[in-house]
Amino acid sequence: MKTRVLIAEPSEIIVAGLVQLLSEVSRFKILDPVTDASMLDERIIASKPDVVIVNATLVPSAASVRTDRNISVIALVYQYVEQLHLRRFDAVIDIRESRASIVETIIEATKTQTQHDGDNTTNYELSKRETAVLVLVAKGLTNKEIAEQLNVSPHTVMSHRKNIVHKTGIKSVAGLTVYAMLNNLIDESTLL
Repeated sequence: MKTRVLIAEPSEIIVAGLVQLLSEVSRFKILDPVTDASMLDERIIASKPDVVIVNATLVPSAASVRTDRNISVIALVYQYVEQLHLRRFDAVIDIRESRASIVETIIEATKTQTQHDGDNTTNYELSKRETAVLVLVAKGLTNKEIAEQLNVSPHTVMSHRKNIVHKTGIKSVAGLTVYAMLNNLIDESTLL
């Protein structure tokens, strides 16, 4: 079954780019975009998307979009947005990211939403990208350094770290380092 994606963005050129990019991925069904925030709730009710990619400046939080629906809400950013505001979303996509990174963020957000909805068959294994982020966190890199090394935005790194914390239940860098070592993700000698 295809993941139904709704894009809520006032810029026609950004919508056209996202639609083109995501239409080439067979696992997504792209719904008619919303360019007016006042129509968003109505469109969500009518089209029943699995994922809503929304301009982070249009809505206050994912909760304001979700309201008792099984939807992953991803913030779309292309300008500065306060980190506190972005934490209210399931994930963040920066339009400067690669196609692969955007697709992976959408897929991971839908998995995370399923886990939040109490599905007993949830998968708490880290994705390849989350594992890469975890290893770099354990090595002491900052979000910015990780973003540069993985060629993604710092927002994406923060989303991955949020998912890592959710899946492992570990919040501290020291705890994540121990987790990475115990799971043979890194060697003690690489930490020196």
